Amino acid sequence: MIKISNIKLPIAYDDSDIIKSICKKLRINAEQITEFELVKRSLDARKKDDIKYILSLKVKLNTDEKAVLKRLKSNDITEFVESKYQFSTAKAVDKKVVVVGSGPAGLFCAYTLIMSGIKPIIVERGEKADERIKSVNKFFESGILNTQSNIQFGEGGAGTFSDGKLNTGIKDKRIKLVLETFVKFGAPKEILYEQKPHIGTDILRKVVVNFRKFIEQNGGKFLFNTQFIDFEKSNGKLTSATVISNGTKEKIECDALVLAIGHSARDTFYSLYEKQLEIKQKPFAVGVRIEHKQELINKIQFGKEFNNPNLPVADYKTAVHLPNGRSVYTFCMCPGGFVVGTASEKNRVVVNGMSNYKRDNENANSALLVNVLPSDFNSDFALAGIEFQRKIEENAFNITKNYFAPCQTVGSFVYGKQIKSNIKPTYKPGVTECDLSKIFPEFITDSLKEGILLIDKKLKGFADENAVLTAPETRSSSPVRIVRNEEFMTDKVYGIYPCGEGAGYAGGITSAAVDGIKVAEAIVNL
Repeated sequence: MIKISNIKLPIAYDDSDIIKSICKKLRINAEQITEFELVKRSLDARKKDDIKYILSLKVKLNTDEKAVLKRLKSNDITEFVESKYQFSTAKAVDKKVVVVGSGPAGLFCAYTLIMSGIKPIIVERGEKADERIKSVNKFFESGILNTQSNIQFGEGGAGTFSDGKLNTGIKDKRIKLVLETFVKFGAPKEILYEQKPHIGTDILRKVVVNFRKFIEQNGGKFLFNTQFIDFEKSNGKLTSATVISNGTKEKIECDALVLAIGHSARDTFYSLYEKQLEIKQKPFAVGVRIEHKQELINKIQFGKEFNNPNLPVADYKTAVHLPNGRSVYTFCMCPGGFVVGTASEKNRVVVNGMSNYKRDNENANSALLVNVLPSDFNSDFALAGIEFQRKIEENAFNITKNYFAPCQTVGSFVYGKQIKSNIKPTYKPGVTECDLSKIFPEFITDSLKEGILLIDKKLKGFADENAVLTAPETRSSSPVRIVRNEEFMTDKVYGIYPCGEGAGYAGGITSAAVDGIKVAEAIVNL
């Protein structure tokens, strides 16, 4: 097959436009085209009066393709080479592996192990998806928090209640496997070619269930409502993991323990620290969720075409650097989404964002974050970043006196104006208007104010006084890294594998999934 890149088409294109472009690029007749398929699609909206889709295609001809390639001299026209991930066969299929956590890192690690012949046990402190959704909705409706099963903990991990973004800053051959596997378990096929693929929380909840059922049908075992609490070793080598469920402890013999614990498993981080695993501070970020009308974002990004049905709902991703050396950036933008309560500990308020697949809610929201460095902790304690986060979350709870989130308009926060916003905050269980400077250290408050105004120069309208800020977002990434070596294991205990975002080796669904695959490969090939 032939790959054609950089095909520019109008936003209302159809198959006939694609065929014309193929014929023009390859200098052939339409009758010579047997089939074509999208490989990549992106939207170029830099010129608001000339928005285009840019496509890459793979094309099959009923003529000599090599001859066609030979007579064409263009970097946009090459031979299409299909790359297929090959699972290895485990050197020891009877290896006993326990995977802690069923987020993307844990699921893809377990899936890769299964496909390689190893049947792992997956330990998840939270509930199965159906029960977990009930616990989450109960929190939204009544403010009653289940500390073991919530938006942070449970089947699918924290990413299950998100926009389900699958774009990533890393380049890795395993990303294609990740996307294909999501499609295999029910994600829309378009994620294979869209430049900014997403699944949506409503579809992700079904995908993770299909994921689990496949692993179970092929010999894997899930232990829900079961928390990993300890491990044992002999002569520096792992021998077992201890878990607890309904107050009953159980020791599971294992050769490998994968710690795909997520960024909010704070009690587990403390337990591992006490067991003297090497844990280091790492940079992360905290801030707020900023909420606009989705129509405004569409106008900012698409100009007069903002209401064109051939365009997706608009998103954005941007960063600015401040004179004080800080960065302020947007993260996990949720078009047509919701701001949600993501607390996992009592008397602490945390916010995040999520969207359904259709992204059809009235508001758009995004994390607006300030980078935080280990030097900000004023402590050498490995877990000082966790305590930094906790302090902010406690400040928020102490202001609202419940799990309502502190909230302030940009008009009030940035301009000092008391206005009645036309934006209804979407956060559940609810919001309390207050001064956000009472929650954060001064450097975060000042950076947010300056950052909003600087971002407005890039996205005119971002600093709209009606925009709503809901706080605090503290769990954008892990504040620690569990140190591992080139074999993906800790040096302290042979057989323990820190993995994914919580362990400090990923940032988002796709990169966490890739890291899970890498750890599984290390186990399989050992």
